[in-house]
Amino acid sequence: QVQLVESGGGLVQAGDSLRLSCAASGRTFSNYVMGWFRQAPGKEREFVAAVSGLSVHTVYADSVKDRFTISRDNAKNTVYLQMNSLKPKDTAVYYCAAGPRVGRTEYEYGYWGQGTQVTVSS
Repeated sequence: QVQLVESGGGLVQAGDSLRLSCAASGRTFSNYVMGWFRQAPGKEREFVAAVSGLSVHTVYADSVKDRFTISRDNAKNTVYLQMNSLKPKDTAVYYCAAGPRVGRTEYEYGYWGQGTQVTVSS
């Protein structure tokens, strides 16, 4: 079992930055690919970014590439999502997830956090 707890969400203005954190507990953190997903009101949950266990591979959704950066600190069992140049369309509940391989679909991740709200005002 892996337990995930997100933090760092909040209300910001367009153009601002925010860093989300996800603390993991349970099994060996570095064994898991970590991903971030988001779900806006009335929309399906969508992939944002993922990072492999030793940070060798990272993937991003086109909508956030060049603005968001995913990273992890295996010594702290934590994954981060640095979000720059935020836009109102980035408003969503952000979830971190853990899985066995780098993937862009939620079905590839077996463990999920409870989510943290990010609201970007115009």
